[in-house]
Amino acid sequence: MTVQAYAEHNDIQTLDAVAQRLDEAAHNATAITQLSSQGISLSLEGAYQVQRASVARRLARGERQLGIKMGFTSRAKMQQMGVDEMIWGPLTSGMQIEEGGTLDLEKFIHPRVEPEIAFLLKKDLHGPVSFTEAMDAVEAVAPALEVIDSRYLDFRFSLEDVIADNCSSSGFAIGQWRKNITDLDNLGMVLEIDGTAVEFGSSAAILGNPWRSLVAAARLAAESGSALKAGWTVLAGAATAARPLAAGNHVRLQCEALGTVEFGVCK
Repeated sequence: MTVQAYAEHNDIQTLDAVAQRLDEAAHNATAITQLSSQGISLSLEGAYQVQRASVARRLARGERQLGIKMGFTSRAKMQQMGVDEMIWGPLTSGMQIEEGGTLDLEKFIHPRVEPEIAFLLKKDLHGPVSFTEAMDAVEAVAPALEVIDSRYLDFRFSLEDVIADNCSSSGFAIGQWRKNITDLDNLGMVLEIDGTAVEFGSSAAILGNPWRSLVAAARLAAESGSALKAGWTVLAGAATAARPLAAGNHVRLQCEALGTVEFGVCK
């Protein structure tokens, strides 16, 4: 049976081998050819199996899962990728960037940064849930910066490729957590690099309201047989296009009502 046929039938040994390849690419900061260009045809479930197996290798090295990130929370991005569903992937302790700290460029292949809103959960959330239930599960909200870094050549991939690659999630920084803030539907967000505003956006770009992303996250977790855990961080999705990072950059997000979050880039 060919590699392609094995992958299509979710052969565990082949999926584990693909997961190892992606994990090594991330660990060594070395780009690989897109899976779809290697004749490896994954179903959506197969892609998530690869994602889980790849992240499991990180956890085996001592990292901890700190939450999840949501992807394709922009209607325009969904249309671009030809899908009508969001994607998601785990956040681990090895991906966390200290707020005000530095990102080591040598650990990435072609990193980009995008502005987000983060939720901190105070209790488990298992979907489907209502807006009210989602809000009741949140301890605090904060501005966030996510670093995405595809492990594929030229930052090009299919839907299944990107899911297998943990949805390109590679790093995240969280600003000050703020309690009792529920009005998130149209907050102004400005992404700055080296003191210059490079992206202007609104939290409305995240499904019209970031709370919808949290509701969706709970549902998607339930569909995979799991739940969002108390103490986890949930990144709601990008409010603007991502911007590439270079050595020496200083990145800052200003978010209306929530404050700022920033980090530097070194090499």
